Amino acid sequence: MALSDTSNRRDSLIPSFLYSASSLQNKMTSSSSSDFMVPAPSEPAGKIQMYSPAYYAAGAIGGILSCGLTHTAVTPLDVIKCNMQIDPAKYKSTSSGFGIVFKEQGVRGFFRGWAPTLLGYSAQGAFKYGLYEYFKKYYSDIAGPEYATKYKTLIYVAGSASSEFIADVALCPFEAVKVRVQTQPGYARGLSDGLPKLVKSEGALGLYRGIVPLWGRQVPYTIMKFASYETIVEMIYKHAIPTPKEECSKTLQLGVSFGGGYLAGILCALVSHPADNLVSFLNTSKGATAGDAVKNLGLWGLFTRGLPLRILMIGTLTGSQWLIYDSFKVFVGLPTTGGVAPAPVPAPAT
Repeated sequence: MALSDTSNRRDSLIPSFLYSASSLQNKMTSSSSSDFMVPAPSEPAGKIQMYSPAYYAAGAIGGILSCGLTHTAVTPLDVIKCNMQIDPAKYKSTSSGFGIVFKEQGVRGFFRGWAPTLLGYSAQGAFKYGLYEYFKKYYSDIAGPEYATKYKTLIYVAGSASSEFIADVALCPFEAVKVRVQTQPGYARGLSDGLPKLVKSEGALGLYRGIVPLWGRQVPYTIMKFASYETIVEMIYKHAIPTPKEECSKTLQLGVSFGGGYLAGILCALVSHPADNLVSFLNTSKGATAGDAVKNLGLWGLFTRGLPLRILMIGTLTGSQWLIYDSFKVFVGLPTTGGVAPAPVPAPAT
């Protein structure tokens, strides 16, 4: 729906089906922040029509950049984390882990598995972010204006879970190769020889042996990543920043994206860490089971082994991902994610 004065105002980032005419009127006449809609500043429409195929494509491209680049950048941390999970007797701490890898493999050892990391998480990011934008609108349509506004957090949860379920199907084969390359020196140099070797020894289904624990790790992680981020950013603009979001500079908005993403990342690490330990262990050797992982790490170790390093890694990753994703959205003329954000008004009917 468009506002009557389309030259001076635009719709919000959340589309018109998330609010009714009465809620829009209330928002414009009171300071209540319970609705999704707020007045927007007078500025030209963005380059991409909201909720068009180009909009979802932009989300996919932003996801590729945010996930692929950041996961590849923290490959050294990932190498140490995975080895601590697989062989706790040898890799007793983060500092000793760095020393062991450097002594045995040199500097190159810290970047083992960078290729499956780059390709796998780029594919995952495309589906995760692009489909999240799609499913958020889809579930809002199903709920209708009243319930979509009232239960917006549930829409964030449903949208993020649905997108991640599909994204993990793209990620799983690369994750299987990555873990083997990083934790079994001599297994393969990287993706080009590691992928065919794994398929030859275990068959194509071997690439998906870790899909269930991967869902167990990534789906809760992504639910927390998106739902908590949306909530945290909304709270920041409501309680910490006196200026309405649409009046804040893009630099400040992107700073909020990073800060909100970092806090969300800490929560992500906490809820997904046990499953992350299982994924690493199950991808180590053929025939490994969840029971073997618990026996090797212990029940307490399943929840805590490598956790401080993972909090550092995931907090930095998630904050950086939201910063890159929203920076790309700003670059193509779209508003940043979360809080109260304006969006272009559809072209008037002729």
